[in-house]
Amino acid sequence: MKKRVDVAAGVIVRPDGRFLLGQRAPDTFYPGYWEFPGGKVEAGESPAGALVRELDEELGIRVGKVYPWVTREHLYEHAHVRLHFFEVAEWEGTVNDHVHSALSWELVDRPAVGPMLPANGPILKALRLPRWMGITQCAEMGVDGQLERLDAAFARGLRLVQVREPQMTTNERLDLVVRVLERARSRGATVVVNRDLEAAAKAGAHGVHLSADQLGGLAERPDFEWVGASCHTREELERAAALGLDYAVLGAVLPTRTHPGQPALGWERFEELARDLPMPVLALGGLGPGDMDVARSHGAHGVAAIRASWDQSF
Repeated sequence: MKKRVDVAAGVIVRPDGRFLLGQRAPDTFYPGYWEFPGGKVEAGESPAGALVRELDEELGIRVGKVYPWVTREHLYEHAHVRLHFFEVAEWEGTVNDHVHSALSWELVDRPAVGPMLPANGPILKALRLPRWMGITQCAEMGVDGQLERLDAAFARGLRLVQVREPQMTTNERLDLVVRVLERARSRGATVVVNRDLEAAAKAGAHGVHLSADQLGGLAERPDFEWVGASCHTREELERAAALGLDYAVLGAVLPTRTHPGQPALGWERFEELARDLPMPVLALGGLGPGDMDVARSHGAHGVAAIRASWDQSF
């Protein structure tokens, strides 16, 4: 049995979008490998408290706010490491390294340094997942109306779209996915298709978004770049994690017009269900742009929404 070590790691992002990596020193395990700053959680410390202390000791910065994010486990030769990743939302001071061989501010989509410490590698893809997912609603606004709203949302910065049109025939859905992809490519946006793996593959979509029922019936992850799922219980979230999915959507957090009378989770229950998972979780249900900070403070990667995504205020 290898000893288990809890480690807190911080994702520190500058206003220009670059995030910080440190290169491990020669006298440590995996010398020369790159990692997110942080360190061991000491006895009596919370992971968040350990991160605040470590970033002060390692980098000389004072952390004001952190968001819980994802938790990953890795079996190294020397220990079973459990990494608690946090996003550092507020900090002050000048970064001056005290423990690494080097520091580097990297771009999320094309980091120039390597190799990454094995347990840290999967975090790079998670960082590429946009914070807001827009979910299509052609049944209410029509195809042309939806595409018009989609164009406007892309112009405002939307970069992740779930095509969800259960009322459409297979051919109608395929045609819509093709038209959405045409618009998304020029914006560098990602498009996933709800439930319909065949339409996603034929259209060349970036991925699929599984229903909870589909999730329960799968033996392995579908072969797409991006695969996510709708979840409502901890069991479903753990199933998504076991299949190696890239994200999950959990809700409904607040009451919604789509499902009137359906009990909502609330933020405390959302945080409880989403805690210590290895993939990002998006919050869904009655949310708008003004809910982003509270969502992230409760462990959400971001927000998924139908109506709010196509509102001109988004």
